[in-house]
Amino acid sequence: MTPPIMWTAVFEQTDDGWFVAWIEELPGAITQGETLDEARENLQEAAAMVLEARRELAIQETQGHIVVREPFVWAPV
Repeated sequence: MTPPIMWTAVFEQTDDGWFVAWIEELPGAITQGETLDEARENLQEAAAMVLEARRELAIQETQGHIVVREPFVWAPV
């Protein structure tokens, strides 16, 4: 099983009490929630949607090209 990747989630409370949430390392993963818990849940979904969209776009952009796709394990030093 692949270990989870740790990212930085940012939660900013707005003047009306809602929370805007984003992942610093994943452009486009942004959402909101009426509560901090709701924003956390929504951020999980937003991250999954961004990653899936990037995968689909990469497949479209490389269609007709010779490419190699393989699992990548990031091991920061």
